[in-house]
Amino acid sequence: MFRRTFWFGTGMAAGVWATTKVNRKLKQLTPDSLAATAANKALDVGARVRDRAVGFALDVRDNMAQREAELDDALGLKAPVDGELPALRHHAAIENNKDPKYVVDDRTTTYSYNRNEDH
Repeated sequence: MFRRTFWFGTGMAAGVWATTKVNRKLKQLTPDSLAATAANKALDVGARVRDRAVGFALDVRDNMAQREAELDDALGLKAPVDGELPALRHHAAIENNKDPKYVVDDRTTTYSYNRNEDH
């Protein structure tokens, strides 16, 4: 009698366990649950991609600054600036002698903008 009760209880426990497993899996396969799972995974992947892109951009910026410092040292551009910086020179792309605000620096070379000249 004890043996039958034991196996009956074991069968009931196995049946309950299997039923709950099947019901959980069925709930996971509903369209709403699948959509929520896909959205969560997409957000996780997006966050990882963003973090990697930001890390890459920061690495590029650090390496760019390091290389620029190396080039400045190699070219001797690290000299301290005394006084004010020189005034900016403006160069007109196309000479316009009629408008006084377009002043071409005399030290620059003038180029012809005739398109047929190069061919």
